[in-house]
Amino acid sequence: MPQNLDALGTEIQKYMETHNFVVFHGASRLLDPFQLVFWDMDRFPEYKLFLKAAAVAEARIVVLHQRQFSTGLIDHALEQLRDAELDPAERRRFDLRLKKLRVYSGFTASLELSFDHQSRIYLFDLRAEWFTELQEILDEIESALPEDDDDDDEDDDAPLGGYFSQN
Repeated sequence: MPQNLDALGTEIQKYMETHNFVVFHGASRLLDPFQLVFWDMDRFPEYKLFLKAAAVAEARIVVLHQRQFSTGLIDHALEQLRDAELDPAERRRFDLRLKKLRVYSGFTASLELSFDHQSRIYLFDLRAEWFTELQEILDEIESALPEDDDDDDEDDDAPLGGYFSQN
């Protein structure tokens, strides 16, 4: 898998245009309320096969989403790392791994192709290996964060989050 998906994104866009697909540059559809059907990226990582399936389904518009990586995600992770319940060696290991990932700033982290067919969204989701590593680090840090103890807050059940009328 390429470390920088920029060139592949350009290749996909050119391929789609030469094969009569309308390229719609849209947002990620991973959180869409429709039923998602994920392409098997492990066994069939070739985008051309996905687009062939789209053509057979008579999809003329394919949504292309390219996620650019910025270091803001790393900055946020480093902030969470300060609050995580980790021993010093683990904290240093995560800190070092996160700082090494800064070199990918500006790179395309993931490519997503999708089309609609019969009330379902068919999704091709390709991620750079380094971005997958970052997501795994974020999950590990999040699992080490202390749980919020909001049970003592009596105002949680009050209307409008603790605000009340003097009328």
